[in-house]
Amino acid sequence: MNAATSTTAQSVVSARGLRKAYKNKVALDNTAFDVAPGRIVGLIGPNGAGKTTALKALLGLIPFDGELRVLGRDPRTERDDLMQDVCFIADVAVLPRWITVQQAIDFTAGVHPRFDRRKAEAYLSHTKLKPYQKVSQMSKGMVVQLHLALVMAIDAKLLVLDEPTLGLDILYRKQFYQNLLEEYFDEGKTIIVTTHQVEEIEHILTDLMFIREGKIVLSATMDEVGERFTEVMVSVDKADAARALKPIDERQVFGKSVMLFDGVPRQQVAALGETRNVGVADLFVATMKGTYA
Repeated sequence: MNAATSTTAQSVVSARGLRKAYKNKVALDNTAFDVAPGRIVGLIGPNGAGKTTALKALLGLIPFDGELRVLGRDPRTERDDLMQDVCFIADVAVLPRWITVQQAIDFTAGVHPRFDRRKAEAYLSHTKLKPYQKVSQMSKGMVVQLHLALVMAIDAKLLVLDEPTLGLDILYRKQFYQNLLEEYFDEGKTIIVTTHQVEEIEHILTDLMFIREGKIVLSATMDEVGERFTEVMVSVDKADAARALKPIDERQVFGKSVMLFDGVPRQQVAALGETRNVGVADLFVATMKGTYA
């Protein structure tokens, strides 16, 4: 077994030469990436970068070219088997307004073989939700709690979240991710999440993938990101020396230059000013410069 085959066998997701074109746009352009088991992966990119297309390909929702294995299966031909081990959520604040708590549990139990009704009911027992309460009678936070109960009770190997907390205020967003981490995630599960609120999820991520114009432009563990990238606040007198080391980005803060270095040893740039780890949002902006027209 060669190294590539070995990686594919161990990966939850393995993509090679993934391509998807719509009429006037290439959404995935010879894309390649791997997702290891037991990881929480942030798939981050601007609108139209290919995030949702990549997720739809993983879930077998669209045709595509190239090689893709999810939990060892081809989503194009083995989708029914695959979806027994996968849970997908696009927005935790959206459920049909007419449905009751009990009906939502009954429906999920009917469509997902890995759903544990008792686990869902146990989670809901800690909330104010009642079995015959309709979604139309709930606050947004209550809808999130119901959705969470359904998700937590599905013993899926892969959880795919596409902008799950869109439209929620910060309290409910934080609560959602906290519950996900404390009550759902373990080393037997893998989570892939896309979001525009990267600052809120960076503390739970183990891995980061940036996608731009259908290509993965960064794929690294959070530990690797911390080792590879360094931000330095450089005073005016050392700016030229710092620029000689070719920062990948520079911005002005309070009259000083904040420069971002990729692959330059931290001890080397420490002499130029105050160093710090780069936040995911700042790294994203630096990587995507020129992407927005």
